[in-house]
Amino acid sequence: MGEKHLIVSGLQLWQWRNAALEAAIATDVPTMEVDWLLLEVAGLDRLALRLESFKNWPQIQLQLPLEKLDQLWQRRLNDRLPVQYIAGVTPWRNFQIAVSSAVLIPRPETECLIDLALAAASGVSGYWADLGTGSGAIAIGLADVLPKATIHAVDYSLEALAIAQANARNLGFADRIKFYQGSWWEPLTFLKGQFSGMVSNPPYIPTSTLSSLQPEVVNHEPHLALDGGADGLDCIRHLIEISPSYLQPGGVWLIEMMAGQADAVRELLQSQGSYCKIQIHADLAGIERFALAYKS
Repeated sequence: MGEKHLIVSGLQLWQWRNAALEAAIATDVPTMEVDWLLLEVAGLDRLALRLESFKNWPQIQLQLPLEKLDQLWQRRLNDRLPVQYIAGVTPWRNFQIAVSSAVLIPRPETECLIDLALAAASGVSGYWADLGTGSGAIAIGLADVLPKATIHAVDYSLEALAIAQANARNLGFADRIKFYQGSWWEPLTFLKGQFSGMVSNPPYIPTSTLSSLQPEVVNHEPHLALDGGADGLDCIRHLIEISPSYLQPGGVWLIEMMAGQADAVRELLQSQGSYCKIQIHADLAGIERFALAYKS
C-alpha cells in the first residue's frame, strides 16, 4: 500500500470526524472516543481538535487509510469493537501500551496495583513476579517503580507474550523483565522461595456472569483473561495456595479482584495460614478491589 493512501486533506478528515461524532451519538458510543482515535491515528493534538483548526490543513498523515479507519469505526459502532483495539494502543500510567485482541485492555484502576506494590516493597528489590501478564502493563509498571528489581512475567498465551515482549522492548525495559510461557508459577519453580513479591490481575469474573458483561468485553477481550470459574475465585484460590512456597518470608502477595470478593479473599488468605498483615484496599471509586498480604 503506497504512502499516498495515508494522506488526507484536513477537510476530508473534518468531514469524517463530524459523521463519526453523529454516528457515535446515535449508537450510544462515547463521542470522546472519536477524538481519542484521531489523536492516535492522525497525530492531531487536543487543541487542533477542539478548535477544529485542522480543517484548513492541506494534508494530514494517517497511520492507516481513511477507508480502513472508517471500516474499523463501523465495527466500533456495530460490533462494539473496543476503540483501544482499533488504535492498537492504550494509555496506562505514563506509558503507551500496545494491545490487540489477544490481551485484556489494561484498565485505569489496575494502575493502583503498582502504587500498592511500591508502598509494600519498602525499597525491596530482588525478584518480582507478574502472573498472567497479558500486555505486560503490570510488569512494566513494576520495573518502572522498582528500578533494582528483576521482573519475571508469566502468561499462558504465546500471543499475549509476544505483545508484552514488544511493549517491554519499545519502552526500554527489555533487560529488566524476563518472560515465560506457562500457567501461573509453574515456569518459575527454579526460583522457588526467592521472590520478594508477586502481583497479579487474574481472571475473576464468575463464568455465569460473563455473558452479561458489556459486549465490548465479552465479544472481543480474551475469555482466558476473564473467566474465574463458578464463583470467580478459581485462579485467586490457586494463587493463595501456591504462592507461599515461592515467596521469601516477608514477601508481598498482591492481587486485583472484583467488587464483592474482598471478604472471601480475606478469609481464604487467613485460613491458608502462611500470610500475615492481610489488607484490603479500595480503588479510586471506593470499590474494594485489591488484596495485599505478606508471607509470614
